Amino acid sequence: MTSSLFDPVRLGAVELPNRVLMAPLTRMRATPLGDVPNDLMREYYVQRAGAGLIVSEGTQISPEGKGYMDTPGIYSAEQVEGWRRITDAVHEAGGRIAAQLWHVGRVSHESFHDGRLPLSASAGPYRNRATIKGPDGAPLRVDCPIPRPATKADIVRTLDDYRRATENAHAAGFDLVEIHGAHGYLLHQFLSAVSNLRDDEYGGPVENRARLMLETVDAVVDAWSADRVGIRISPVGIFNGLEALDDQAADDGLYVAAELAQRDLAFLHLSEPDWAGGPALDDDYRARLKQAFPGAIVGAGAYTNEKAQRLIDAGFIDAVAFGRSFIANPDLPDRIRLGAALNEPNPRTFYGGGPEGYVDYPAL
Repeated sequence: MTSSLFDPVRLGAVELPNRVLMAPLTRMRATPLGDVPNDLMREYYVQRAGAGLIVSEGTQISPEGKGYMDTPGIYSAEQVEGWRRITDAVHEAGGRIAAQLWHVGRVSHESFHDGRLPLSASAGPYRNRATIKGPDGAPLRVDCPIPRPATKADIVRTLDDYRRATENAHAAGFDLVEIHGAHGYLLHQFLSAVSNLRDDEYGGPVENRARLMLETVDAVVDAWSADRVGIRISPVGIFNGLEALDDQAADDGLYVAAELAQRDLAFLHLSEPDWAGGPALDDDYRARLKQAFPGAIVGAGAYTNEKAQRLIDAGFIDAVAFGRSFIANPDLPDRIRLGAALNEPNPRTFYGGGPEGYVDYPAL
């Protein structure tokens, strides 16, 4: 019996040749001056063009959205041109690629913002670290400061930044965009009752806490098309300072999924919590999520081939995104199809640096 991992699937306007997707993976290899995508990144993505869809590393929508050294942006003409060289090369290799639109919010450091505090839903203290460049040029983990709460003007500006980033992604030749609404970054900070302490129309009940996420989706759709837009969420995840588990989080995720379903998006990308030490999702929750969002769902988070196959066959997900295994195996779909052994990833080279641990993993 042929694995359904290799059946084609449609995500919105884009037909994918298989269901083995490459998850977004921060690698911190952009050219430092201007955070511009470069030729080394192009080689990295082209090597992985056999994925049904590549979701790019998190790509900041503005300088304010940055929280890690040498991560690429998509707000300048130079960045758009750099991404265009990558998307053209991926397409020439037969691949498809989505841009992940990223605003880290409070998961940042004042050194990225000329001494100004990072932006978040609220100004509550929390424990987390950002990655800056150390004196030797290597990644250095430093404590995040207490952020400043977003004003109405900040929110309006941020929505404009998402619109512009979407227009730039379209101009850069991406097939789709994925909004990063997961992992304790800005949109998740607004959604979570742990980090959102506001008492205005963006705080309190879930209808208010989800407002910025849904306004962002509407802005991005308006800038392109609903069938070119996906979103990543991790409602039950414990990430980036959201370690205090929010009892409302699971139900909040179902509320968001139902609201997203009304917008007829290309896909919902569910980042599951167990890869980061959170509780594994059960099939009851998966069934309720699928009922809330009947469209295409991409699963991610410590997946094995067997888990992916079971959940696709059960109808809970439509495709699976692999992360660390795609770092070490540029030809991962071929290896899965053939049952071949996998290269082991080297965590020492995950973040920052040059070709080592980036483009030098062997193919079959």
